[in-house]
Amino acid sequence: MKLTMFRPFVISSLVVCLALSAVARTRSRYGGALRIETQGDPWLVPDGIARKLVFDGLTRLDDSGVLLPGLAIRWESQNDNHRWQFWLRPGVRFHDGAAMTPAAVAVSLSQSCARQCPWTGLSAVGNSLVFVGDSAMPQLPAELARSMYLVARQHDAAEPSGTGPFRVAKVTNGVVSLAANGDYWQGRPFVDTVQVEGKRSLRDQWLDLSVGRADMVEVPAELLHQAVQDRLMVLASHPTDLLVLSVSSKGALHDDQLRQAIALAVDRSALFNVIFQKEGEPTASLLPADLTGYAFLFPTERDVARAHNYRAGAGTSPLVLTIDHPDASTQLVAERIVLNLREAGLNAQVRPASSQPTADLVLKRIHLEAGDAAAGLDEILEDLGQKIPEETGNPDALYQAERDFLRTYQAIPLLYLPRALAFSERVRDLRLTGDGTPMIAGVSIDGAK
Repeated sequence: MKLTMFRPFVISSLVVCLALSAVARTRSRYGGALRIETQGDPWLVPDGIARKLVFDGLTRLDDSGVLLPGLAIRWESQNDNHRWQFWLRPGVRFHDGAAMTPAAVAVSLSQSCARQCPWTGLSAVGNSLVFVGDSAMPQLPAELARSMYLVARQHDAAEPSGTGPFRVAKVTNGVVSLAANGDYWQGRPFVDTVQVEGKRSLRDQWLDLSVGRADMVEVPAELLHQAVQDRLMVLASHPTDLLVLSVSSKGALHDDQLRQAIALAVDRSALFNVIFQKEGEPTASLLPADLTGYAFLFPTERDVARAHNYRAGAGTSPLVLTIDHPDASTQLVAERIVLNLREAGLNAQVRPASSQPTADLVLKRIHLEAGDAAAGLDEILEDLGQKIPEETGNPDALYQAERDFLRTYQAIPLLYLPRALAFSERVRDLRLTGDGTPMIAGVSIDGAK
């Protein structure tokens, strides 16, 4: 497969539209096997695609990011959002035949956040679950749509049992084989089986797609143009992955002016234009523009002169930058940031995370699952290890909370990137949820009988 440069993202969107128009000409049919390849672990939170096919949450997001009922059919808040009650969908069973009871769901949810739950108490009341918190929990319904809160029943089998559209048939050498759940509460999925193979390099994924060994593979943001030029059918999400520099406030960086110097030195335009080929959007906001409308209030421009003025507290020892879950693109980003800092008079170097557990700077990629701005801010601050503000229920309070945190310069947002998949011509009706997850239950295979 020839590697070539990209055209703008708007062209890839056009190709997607044409592809979807072509594959939707005939009615969906039941049957067939779908083959998916990924770089990561199929069970990993939050990206494991097998996990999202086997398990359901109390709530879920549609392809527009709208919150919908899942295993809970309705919910209501009480006591100024300190108490929430969720009523469960009746008649749902786990794949092993056990009934989905409030007690079983409560056990699963408690295990999913054993270290720090948003709630302080969880109990079963009739056919409902009651969550109580010492602090208000206005975003709890949106929070429960995250992949970490998918409901599973632990038992003696190798894999836990879920209630999702597919059940686990076999796991062999990293390949997860799934079979359609004929009793799924939203209706049987179209395909009979799904095979998910993890730990596959991008080169192997694209090769397998080209020769018909895979039906769906990953396309990183920096390769979207190449995928279009290679005439792959591609479906991309809105920007949903935040690339952010987490900055320590201890040691050499206890001085907030020095942290501000780092923020001013970073050249987002170069990252956006050169490394990611103008895919996604540069950002100095924690939340994407399409979720809040106020991202433009956080300036993204570089100012090397001001960075020089604020760097007075810099010591002689180099600042250490590590990468959380490194890959080829984040390695390039880290190296570019080090050059930016040196241009501003700050000494820095990239080191492996294994050799520097307490780094000054950590480059992180945070996948935003929430479709709600307030829940999204909570999610990002949690991933950054920061305290979540109690009141972000209106746009002004949300903006104020984000601005107050960013003024500490303990996090420097860089880019928001889309998620994308390439798929074979026999895949029909593929859609993505708001966070870029493929909606496999609605996919059918061309020619299936």
